[in-house]
Amino acid sequence: MLRLAMVLNPLAGLGGAVALKGSDGQETVTKALSLGAESHVSERVAAALAVLADHIDQLRLITYPGEMGADVCKLTGIPANVIGSIHHGRTTAADTQAAIRDFQEVGADLILFAGGDGSAQDICAVVNPGQPVLGIPCGVKMHSGVFAIDPSAAGAIVRKMMEGDLINIKMAEVRDIDEEAFRRGVVNSRYCGEMLVPEEAGFLQQVKSGGREVEALVAEDIAAEIIENMQPHNTYFIGSGSTTAAIMTQLGLANTLLGFDVVKDGELLLADATETQLLAAVDEDCTKIILAIIGGQGHILGRGNQQLSPAVIRKVGLENIIVVGSKTKIKELQGRPLLVDTGDPELDSQFNGFIRVATGYDDWVIYKVGLTPPKRSSLQGPDSPEM
Repeated sequence: MLRLAMVLNPLAGLGGAVALKGSDGQETVTKALSLGAESHVSERVAAALAVLADHIDQLRLITYPGEMGADVCKLTGIPANVIGSIHHGRTTAADTQAAIRDFQEVGADLILFAGGDGSAQDICAVVNPGQPVLGIPCGVKMHSGVFAIDPSAAGAIVRKMMEGDLINIKMAEVRDIDEEAFRRGVVNSRYCGEMLVPEEAGFLQQVKSGGREVEALVAEDIAAEIIENMQPHNTYFIGSGSTTAAIMTQLGLANTLLGFDVVKDGELLLADATETQLLAAVDEDCTKIILAIIGGQGHILGRGNQQLSPAVIRKVGLENIIVVGSKTKIKELQGRPLLVDTGDPELDSQFNGFIRVATGYDDWVIYKVGLTPPKRSSLQGPDSPEM
């Protein structure tokens, strides 16, 4: 039997939908809750555990009380040995670290944790060098290489281990960023260490890579292409990243480097919009979403853009999503698909297939989207660059 230990950071990702750029610190959590933020950590963990449903007899699950694990086990019907203690409703990084120590004490084969880069950093500080871990992505910031590409992929890796597949393990970087600088539009990614993770091609996300100087020139060409084809009276939700920032710069508009700006007819209607504001801003005539590719990882949805919720995406329509990115970023994927992780598996499945990507001025490529192997449904871009 696989001795699987599992711990949740129930506060992970709270700041995403309300445009706070992270969830670190009690002040940020309090503000996020006051703005109506809701935790979706349990839902994402349940999606990972669902992949293991028919292998329960081969699993010995160990977890922490309440919202840190026991609640989701009860919800999914998976029996678990609950150890440790917490202050319900007031969990902290210290609780996560206590869980890791306890899991190692009982000899966990693999520690599954749900959170973001902050949780990964907390765990990295106390985990034993030879202890394998695997992250279920639930945070706003996920630059580290210790996360599965989505919750189901985390479950798939565990399932393969239980089925006796030979799964390699490797050291993967843990990185975190300064949230205060992040909110000012400055990405300061810091190396925090490495942890041992199970490696399975197509299921483990790559470390987010930084841009190269040449990317700035490519971004200018992409921006010119997008702006030339913008249509009057259309509303544009322009996402985060340096490539999309070039669009705002050429429009002469202030840019939220790490959020969503709403633009119409060359005017900035909303800066750093929340999920609620985006829903209200969807134009019945036509709204388009412009997304950039995260270098190294390949994500276009689910990493730092939680404001773009499944409800917003459905209201806008998949056919109105425009992806931009350099050919260098695409080549760095080495054939891996672009990835989506909206938190809604049904919606994610609708992206599987191919999409057009603007890679320069009057320069577009067709590239695959989805998990490995891709499903049969597809997302097609417009027949021409016209937007």
